[in-house]
Amino acid sequence: MPTKIRLQRKGKKGLPFYHVVIADGRAPRDGKFIERIGIYNPVTKPAEIDIKFDRALYWLQAGAQPSDTVRALLSSKGILFKYHLLKGVRKGALTEELAEAKFEAWLKEKQEKHLNSIKEASLSDKDAQKKRLAEEAKVNEARAKELAAKRAKEIAAMHKAEAQEEEAAAEPVAKVVAVAEEAVAEAEPVAEAVAVAEEPVVVAEPVAEVVAVAEEAVAEAESVAKVVDVAEVPAAAEPVAEEVVVAEEPVDEVEAAVEDVAVAEEPAAETEPTAEETEEEKA
Repeated sequence: MPTKIRLQRKGKKGLPFYHVVIADGRAPRDGKFIERIGIYNPVTKPAEIDIKFDRALYWLQAGAQPSDTVRALLSSKGILFKYHLLKGVRKGALTEELAEAKFEAWLKEKQEKHLNSIKEASLSDKDAQKKRLAEEAKVNEARAKELAAKRAKEIAAMHKAEAQEEEAAAEPVAKVVAVAEEAVAEAEPVAEAVAVAEEPVVVAEPVAEVVAVAEEAVAEAESVAKVVDVAEVPAAAEPVAEEVVVAEEPVDEVEAAVEDVAVAEEPAAETEPTAEETEEEKA
């Protein structure tokens, strides 16, 4: 079998990396090879392709057959185009100078395309990154709004619970205040009645003093009356009669005072229960 130009796989699982090798067509893919002329890394963007131009052109001229993937790689690097130009020079269809000029023009155009593709890839990456950042910003904003709404609900619920607790704590106080107000309202008539009942007692105190003075005067009058009875004896008529007249004047004054005291004692008697009333209440 002829010699082949093919890829030999290297790298880890999911991260392939290839060597471009010259190997016998009967050898296994990852077996022995004659020469390694380059590398190919499809993971990077753009893909990394590094092939020895002169050695690849030599093996093509020697009859080595590239695999489909290697053919695409050689075409992207201009190796196949240079091989065809050299074939035309050997046949006499082209001169070496013309073939070299065509190859330089093609290589320049290829490089420009490659650079443009790199720029487009970078721009697309930047655009994709901007879009991704904008989407992330939208997601973050929506998430922040949700968190703010949730926090506002929690705060409202907390305030509501505090208000309910305050109302629950204020209910017993309100009940006590209401009971106290009712007690005060009920006590006002009683206080007025007590005040009215105390007034006659206050009036009766000076009356009691007058009564005591009157009783003293009555006692004196009785003693004077006894003296008068003794003075009525005829033996000492005139001098004693004068004394009796003088002594009787205070008696009249005392009797008038006693009548005033009796009138003043009437309210006190009304306020103080009699012995009979007390016995009836006990019964």
